[in-house]
Amino acid sequence: MSGLRDSAILSGHDIICFANDYDSDPLSKKHLMVRLAKRNRVLWVNSIGTRTPQASARDFRRAAQKLTKFFAGCEHRAENLYLFSPIAIPFHGSRAAQRFNRQWLAWSIRRVCNQIGFRDPITWTFLPTSADVAGRLGEKLVIYHCVDEFSEFTWTNKDALLEMERRLMRKAQMVVVSSGPLYDTKVAFNPNTFLVTHGVDVEHFRKACSAETTIPEEIAALKKPVIGFHGLVADWVDLKLMRFLALARPEWSFVFVGKLDTDTSVLQGLPDVHLLGRKDYEQLPAYCKGFDIAVLPFAINELTLAANPLKLREYLAAGLPVVSTAIPEAERLGGLIRIAHTPEEFLQQLDHLLAQGQRGPKLTISRQMDCESWDSKVAELSRLVATVMPGDGSAATRLQVA
Repeated sequence: MSGLRDSAILSGHDIICFANDYDSDPLSKKHLMVRLAKRNRVLWVNSIGTRTPQASARDFRRAAQKLTKFFAGCEHRAENLYLFSPIAIPFHGSRAAQRFNRQWLAWSIRRVCNQIGFRDPITWTFLPTSADVAGRLGEKLVIYHCVDEFSEFTWTNKDALLEMERRLMRKAQMVVVSSGPLYDTKVAFNPNTFLVTHGVDVEHFRKACSAETTIPEEIAALKKPVIGFHGLVADWVDLKLMRFLALARPEWSFVFVGKLDTDTSVLQGLPDVHLLGRKDYEQLPAYCKGFDIAVLPFAINELTLAANPLKLREYLAAGLPVVSTAIPEAERLGGLIRIAHTPEEFLQQLDHLLAQGQRGPKLTISRQMDCESWDSKVAELSRLVATVMPGDGSAATRLQVA
């Protein structure tokens, strides 16, 4: 574990993790649980949903996939890592749906735990929608790890999610948050709330600084400078800001590497804007190597003000100069990131970096992230968990359901 003492890492426990779908792009949950699975057994429970489903082809396909995976049962995905896709009803404002989830979901997960021999597990949940089942699985500990203001996402039942999250926080022995604004909103519901910011896969993204890494042709052939973004292009990305920049500097190239999950018509007809689509995680350092400057053009709203985007540290681990809109977690990184409060200021920051010759990956920038590795975050979390862990793990220490 990158030089960390064995005693610093949580070991020998069974962990039930409620998170997003395991096979999607790796987010903070996966980075943490893959590392914890080196010394603990982990049952990864695929998403039980936070969004209210719509009458769309995409949601029907997703429901069909969920059913197929459920009937496939529990999958032994890797050493110490198991994968289960349960059935849950994602109408979180419905009392009937909550009752169903409370009983059916708890029963199906306990059944899987019995099959794989889990005893006195830790429930480590990243989803407020697990409130009705957390604490009903024979746990010795419940941890709520909050990485987003879920009620602010599009197509959610805000009131229902807030109510579920507050119940979950009150029954949890520990709440972990990934940003300062999240801490401010959660600590009132559980005084045992701790701030642990996201880490980064430093060695992976540092490949952008390596002479052996080849820039993909579709980005290498673009005119310079290349202003780049990687990640999900969703409604929290300020595409009007990107249009302003592209119109102001038509001689530059503006590149988006990521799945498109929002209306991008505002960028249509701009020849200097390139939507390259989703790329595998393994390819991202090569694309970062093709960036001159990386950007985080997030709209400012309640969702993004509480966010701690992984890509900020990924950009820095890749050695890139970065310009971001003024979200708190970008400002927390201090002088490593240029902050812009207006479109005009964003353009000025880009101009200044280029005028100073600050472009492309630099190992000196990447090394600033050595202390932000996921291994160090696992060690920090392990120390916190130790402070609330029941002494002997016996049945007498199991949680009482609220």
